[in-house]
Amino acid sequence: MGLFKKSKLEKEFTTLILENKESFYRIAYSYVRNQQDALDIVQESIHKALTRMNTLENQVSLKSWFYKIIVNNSLDFLRKHKRLTIVDDNVMEGLVNGREDKYQNLDLQEAIDQLPDKYKTIIILRYFEDMKIEEIAKVIDENVNTIKTRLYRALKILRVELDEDPNTEEVKHGKKL
Repeated sequence: MGLFKKSKLEKEFTTLILENKESFYRIAYSYVRNQQDALDIVQESIHKALTRMNTLENQVSLKSWFYKIIVNNSLDFLRKHKRLTIVDDNVMEGLVNGREDKYQNLDLQEAIDQLPDKYKTIIILRYFEDMKIEEIAKVIDENVNTIKTRLYRALKILRVELDEDPNTEEVKHGKKL
């Protein structure tokens, strides 16, 4: 029994994984767009986290630390596979059978996919995972002002890509983003 006894940190990590598994999968999937690859990335991330658990200095940042591992593994995967877009079998079947895709805005998804990784990561964490700017800064090891600047630039790029006039926002909200 003593051989397999989990430390308090390992128990917390297990709970974190179980409570946030969909979110972790969603992040990996947002990068690779393939179910099996996303699952592989999450599995590899869990393995890396377990083997490096002793390097974690602050247990409070366990979630941010694991997000960082998933983002880095996703980016590594893309680098190794030279950003080939792989269509998931379910998506391909839906296209062949003429079913409608579940994405509400394919233009937005495509524009996000075209963003440089440093911007894409911030957009995904901020708007799809509802992370605060400070949390994102911890996940990607940047200061808060850098995150804000990159977020602003990413939104500006998306606006241009989606052919939305930046001045329209000014009229709608009374200020420019």
